[in-house]
Amino acid sequence: MNKLLLIVLISLFALAACGSEEPADAEGNIAQEEAEDGDAANSEVVADDGSGNDSANEDEAVEVDEGLLNVEITFPASFFDSNEGVTSIEQTIAEAEEMGIDEVIENDDGSLTYKMSKRKHRELMDEYKSEMNATIEEMAGSGDLPSIQDITSNDSFSEFTMVVDQAAFENSFDGFAAVSLGFSGMFYQLLDGVDPDDYEVTINVENAESGEIIDTIIYPDAFEQSE
Repeated sequence: MNKLLLIVLISLFALAACGSEEPADAEGNIAQEEAEDGDAANSEVVADDGSGNDSANEDEAVEVDEGLLNVEITFPASFFDSNEGVTSIEQTIAEAEEMGIDEVIENDDGSLTYKMSKRKHRELMDEYKSEMNATIEEMAGSGDLPSIQDITSNDSFSEFTMVVDQAAFENSFDGFAAVSLGFSGMFYQLLDGVDPDDYEVTINVENAESGEIIDTIIYPDAFEQSE
């Protein structure tokens, strides 16, 4: 399980590096937002009430600036297979930094904390969401999973519905699609700032003919039950 999650993580940063540039209007909006944030922070630094507390105001402004423009995300140790060794973790950190992550910190509990600008975080979120939607569409229409007729999801990828030909589905390996959706949905939620103790992905399997839910799979519970 953990090796596959690590692959998802590495793949995401690879996509971020190789993906197309954002449209000009999106770039402009991001630049404008960051400029506005910077102006707001600078205005706090410049403000002087005549009390001689300029240095205190500057310190406060810097702290606010960091909070406005940076994002920290901690991925739990369960996302990384301890059997892979230190070298693998070091490679993961190096690859993340090469993709534009400002800093990656290995914590004592084995988790990794990623520090990045809000701009980079938004780029990763947009890129991953686009890839997720493309993957869902491909799963349901490529013919590689013939029993799956349709897949839908909510906006946060915390719930999916797979519409299937029940007889064909139960006599195939197409159910592994749920594993892929579970991994991807969990990762998206972590990237979006959901606490590792709170993230959950529900996958409903629906009979295409009757509309009946024939199975419900909940991750990460399903991973734990399979170990």
